[in-house]
Amino acid sequence: MTHPLTIVGLGEAVFDVFPDKEVLGGTSLNVAVQAHQLLEPMGGRGVLLSRIGRDALGERLQREFRERNLPLEHVQVDAEKPTGQVLVQFIDGAPRYEIVVDTAWDHLQFGEAEAKLAQACHAVSFGSMSQRHPVAHAATQAFLAEATKALKIFDVNLRMDLFTAEILDEGCRVANLMKLNDEELPTVAELLEIDEGDAQSRTEDIREKYDLDAVIFTRGEQGTAAATREGWLEGASASFPAAPNSDTVGAGDACTAALLTARLLDRDWQAALDLANRHAAYVASQPSATPELPPEVWADYGLAS
Repeated sequence: MTHPLTIVGLGEAVFDVFPDKEVLGGTSLNVAVQAHQLLEPMGGRGVLLSRIGRDALGERLQREFRERNLPLEHVQVDAEKPTGQVLVQFIDGAPRYEIVVDTAWDHLQFGEAEAKLAQACHAVSFGSMSQRHPVAHAATQAFLAEATKALKIFDVNLRMDLFTAEILDEGCRVANLMKLNDEELPTVAELLEIDEGDAQSRTEDIREKYDLDAVIFTRGEQGTAAATREGWLEGASASFPAAPNSDTVGAGDACTAALLTARLLDRDWQAALDLANRHAAYVASQPSATPELPPEVWADYGLAS
């Protein structure tokens, strides 16, 4: 595939609100930021397609994007709805989320500019949570229908009760790839009417049912595996020294960005999973979902400038 490459994070833009800080977050935003870091050295870009409020958090998001030289042209501004927020708590070391409802990204619009982006992009990541509102759902599906040449990954986000069997089924049908974690698999398998079995067999059954190129299965510290058309593969383990106040928020989104980047660069599935583990492990070692990446995170895979 020719360069420059464009990966779109389609969906939510929020601030993760911790007990002691507010930081940029949201699956779609995280994927776009991490993809941009990987692609920019090659002239490519990660693009966030979302909607923010005309408020202090919205202004802060735009300022931080400009400071990091991140594209802003597809971040819509809503005059009435506030910028999204996710309230984050940690229970036994694992993050738990409360997502504020009816915010700007619930009202994402699809028009001529969005259609042109869909036609031009090489890959897009979209989720279930970002389609919780009928307006955002319609805009998301319109974008995906227009993105006929893009590699599409459906990233399952089972947050609160903001998902349905219909959304999960539809996402699998329009995607090339699906991604979910070990906590989500039992619920997803039940809603998609997948028979009982161990994690590997249920993941493989989902892939076969929807004729997906792969189902990506993240397992926390055990790393990333995938049911692919070539069989079951597991990424090489990776770790980095933990920085002060590190947390695992955003590690799964880093995995998504790395997988899409590697596949667009024609890496085989084993190399893609190895890179995904390395990228996710680094983000998990840092106190932010979108840390700046040192070259050693991806240099071994020929992605550095």
